Parts: sequence; C-alpha cells; structure tokens
Amino acid sequence: MKEAVLSLKNLSIRFGEQKAVVKGVHYDLKKGETLGIVGESGSGKSLSSLSIMGLLHPGASIESGSILFQKAENEKPIDLLSLTKSEMRSYRGKEVAMIFQEPMTSLNPVMPCGEQVAEAIKLHFGKSNKEAKKEVIEWFKEVKLPRPEQLYKAYPHELSGGQKQRVMIAMAMCCKPKVLIADEPTTALDVTVQKFILELIKKLQDKYGMSVIFITHDLGVVAEIADRVIVMKNGEVVEEGNSKEIFIQAKHPYTKGLIACRPPVDYRLKRLPTVQDFLKAGSNEKALSDLSIKQTKEERKAQLTELFQRPKLIEVKDLKTYFPIRKGIFRKVVDHIKAVDTVSFDIYQGETLGLVGESGCGKTSLGRSLLQLIPPSSGEVWYNGQDICKMNESSFQPFRKELQIIFQDPYSSLNPRMKVGKAIQEPMEVHKIGGNRKQQKDKVIELMETVGLKAEQYHRYPHEFSGGQRQRICIARALALSPKFIVCDESVSALDVSVQAQVLNLLNDLKQQFNFTYLFISHDLSVVKYMSDRLIVMKDGKIEESGVAEEVYANPQSSYTKELISAIPLVENSFV
Repeated sequence: MKEAVLSLKNLSIRFGEQKAVVKGVHYDLKKGETLGIVGESGSGKSLSSLSIMGLLHPGASIESGSILFQKAENEKPIDLLSLTKSEMRSYRGKEVAMIFQEPMTSLNPVMPCGEQVAEAIKLHFGKSNKEAKKEVIEWFKEVKLPRPEQLYKAYPHELSGGQKQRVMIAMAMCCKPKVLIADEPTTALDVTVQKFILELIKKLQDKYGMSVIFITHDLGVVAEIADRVIVMKNGEVVEEGNSKEIFIQAKHPYTKGLIACRPPVDYRLKRLPTVQDFLKAGSNEKALSDLSIKQTKEERKAQLTELFQRPKLIEVKDLKTYFPIRKGIFRKVVDHIKAVDTVSFDIYQGETLGLVGESGCGKTSLGRSLLQLIPPSSGEVWYNGQDICKMNESSFQPFRKELQIIFQDPYSSLNPRMKVGKAIQEPMEVHKIGGNRKQQKDKVIELMETVGLKAEQYHRYPHEFSGGQRQRICIARALALSPKFIVCDESVSALDVSVQAQVLNLLNDLKQQFNFTYLFISHDLSVVKYMSDRLIVMKDGKIEESGVAEEVYANPQSSYTKELISAIPLVENSFV
C-alpha cells in the first residue's frame, strides 16, 4: 500500500449558524493516485477541496476535522488547517495547486496570461522576470499551447475556452506540486478539447509523479481518468471504491442514478431516468427496470416515417453570415470571418433537428441567424412559406413570438433585478397577448408549474434558484408566447447530468404537449443523438455531414464526425 500524501479526517464545514454543509468527510489520497470526486452541484465536492487550499469563503468555518499533508517521506504530516494565512501561502501553489472550474473568471482579465503564470514562479522560487518568462514559455509548450511566445503577451479574452484552461493547467503545474486539485476542469468544453485536457493532465501526472483529485459531476469523465471514486451527496460521502467496482457494481441508488441519467449512445431510451427516480425506486428491482425502457427499432422507424410526411416548417437556402475584420485607423474591412458559409437544410414540423460541432464552428451564429437576431449576409430562411430574411423589423415583429430561443447561460440571460414571474410575464406584455395583467399572471403561474416550478416562487429573484431551476425559468419565458419553433442553444451544457436529464425530459414532454419544433444545438454528441430526429454536423461554418441521428452516429462518413464520436466518454451502464 502506498502511503497517503493527503488525508481528510472527519471534515465538517458550516456557514454561520446553519447546519453543516460538509459533514464528516473522510478520505485518503495516495501518492501518484487519481481520486475522482463526483456528485451534483451542492454536494460539497468543491467546498471540501477549497478547504484544502485554504480558500474557503469568509462566511464559512471549519466545524471539525483535520487535513493532513505529507510534505516529505519520514516526516510528520502537517495539518493544513492549523497553519496561519502566511504559512498557508507557502504551501498553496507550490505543494498543493488547483485548476478552477471557470478559467475566464479565474484569470485576471487585465493582465497578460504569461505574466499571471510567471507570478507564481517568481513568488515561490524567487526567479527573475527573464528566468520566469523562459520557464512559462516552456510550460506553455508542455501544455500544447500554440504560439507560446505570442500567447505569453495575450490577454484571457483573446484565447478560446480550451486555451484558457491550458493556461490554468500551466499555472497550477509550474511549481510541480505534490497534489493537483482539478475542479470541473472540462465542464462546458467541447468533447474533443475535453479529451485533450484529460490526456494532458494524465500525461503531466505520470511525468511529475503527482497525486490528483479530480472533481466532476460527469461519471463518464471519471471513468476515463480516476483510479478510485468517491460519491458525495448533501455534504456526505455515500459510496467509495475503485472505478471499475463503482461503475459495474454501484450499491447506492444515488450512484446508480448518476450513471444511468447520462444519455446512452448505443441505444435510445423512451425517457431518461433521473437521480430522484433511482432514490424513489431504492432496491425495488421491478421499479428499477421500469426506469429505462428502450425504444425498439420498429417504433423508431414508424416515428421517423410519420415525421417525414409532415410539411416543412423551416427551409434554409445558401445562408451566409459573415463578420467583417477591420484594421487601421479608418477601420477598413480587410477580410471576413465566415461564421456560417453557404448552409442549406430543412426542418419538418414537430421535428428536433440536432446541430453539433466544436466551439467556433458556427452553431450559435446559425441559430441566431434563423431568428434574425444576427442579420444574415445573404441567403434565404423560409418560415411557413415566407422568406423572413427579406422582411423589415416591423414586418417581422409578428413572427417574433412564434420563433424563440433558450440561451446557454440562464443566469446571464435573466435580469438579476427582475423577479422571475415578471421576467416570464414581460414578453406577453410586449406582444400584448394573454389578456389583462391578472390573466397574464395566472398564465405565468401555469407555465411555472408546467416546467416544474412552484407558484410561490413567482416573486423570487434569479439568484435564489439553482442552475437547473433558472434554465426552467428561461424555458417558461420562451413558452409564454406559445411559439412554434424554439432554438435550444447549448441549453443543458453546463448543468449536472442529473439536472440535464430532467431538462431534456421536460423539453421532450413539452414537444409532445405543444407540438414544438426544435433546433437543438450542442457540442455533446450523446445528448444531441438522444434528443434529435436528424443530425447536422458543422465545421468551420459549413455542414460536414447530416442524416438520421442513429445513422450518423453508427456509420459516420466524415473523419471529423468520427473524431467527435471517439471523444465521447463512455460509461458501462449496468442498470439498463
């Protein structure tokens, strides 16, 4: 048995006078081991790890426990919780480092990326600016950043999401720590970028002999990278074991639910099971088997046959959306970014058309161009037999209520100063539908209950809701105008897999109830495949491949599509 380099013993954390939110957490991290910690948002994963770094919120306090760190062999372990702030600074970054979930908010927006990494090297090793810069450029090469010399001077907003995350990895690794904590480092990244980041962390771990704590809500990711897994729920460890045991013989219903609620890629379920379903079913074998009913090939074929006999709701012909590149003192146009480049396709009434591809491929620009939120450069978008591209704003206004969008980030798309009931009601007031104010309010409450919210939440503000609840608010707002066509733009990409399953089920239920037509945009092929009737793969503004979702997945024609599919983390689901 390898000795533990880090040990959490009976750790409990509370906020103020509230009950403990982390309750008696106990685990060991062995030398050279990767320990996966999984659970939903609010389960205590990040909070327990922030306590290791000494980065808890000022309102949080340690109720009990110890965090023992083995700095060197044959030395007595040090309790990190007993260190003063100045003593902790000598450990933070040098001995124990962390890759944070959101690189854009973790990096200083007014400081070049290279200087931010150099700061840690100068602080812990006392190196000169020249020496630190040289070392940072070597680290940028190590994490496979292109043009390391130029990116040293680049600001965070000039880098893609994957590049920013690589800067964060370089910053965490530059002092060669004994323990690396990776807190959701691949959430909301493309599957191909995610695969690269996972391989990079594993390679650096092997090279420098680190121990890694990998925090995520995605069991597919943990299955690829972790040696051992801890499952947390409501601040407690509910299950622990090596990766293979957890995924094949999970014992706790919560763990079974986390595994089963991710959309499978090799068959289609009629409905996604949720964590709550598994908690209710417990050990009841009959109830568990009822949770995951597969759709037969005959049922699927009949469904598609009926769909393709319907009229076309949307017809897109040679659509182009270009953004000008301006340079010089007179801002002269020197070139164009071809976000959408000569794209043509149709969407049938009641269909869910999936749109998949990496960040920057033009998915969002295409979705917004269809709704005229971004004016297309040329081409045609026919909606119900009318070319909406040729309409002016006043002519198009009546169509606005029929064409809606659910944005990726529900928090930034809601007004933080507006109560959620008012936010849902506002579109009805703008378009003068739904009767008087009282009738509109009754309609809003009905919509809130339709999407799984409660009437008493009408007067609450967005910050009082979880991420999944905020996304439900945005869905209710989109439904307020009784639309016919909805663009779902990465609407589940940043949600826990359990909340994601609830939202996907909700979208499918609403589609059946109201006969909606969806354009479902995502970079996650497993989610798109589950939701979609047909699938479009985009790359560099063009359609790379299209067809029935199952056929594209089972027999991809494009090497790019094959790459996307191979990058999907797979978990063997023994509960279906």
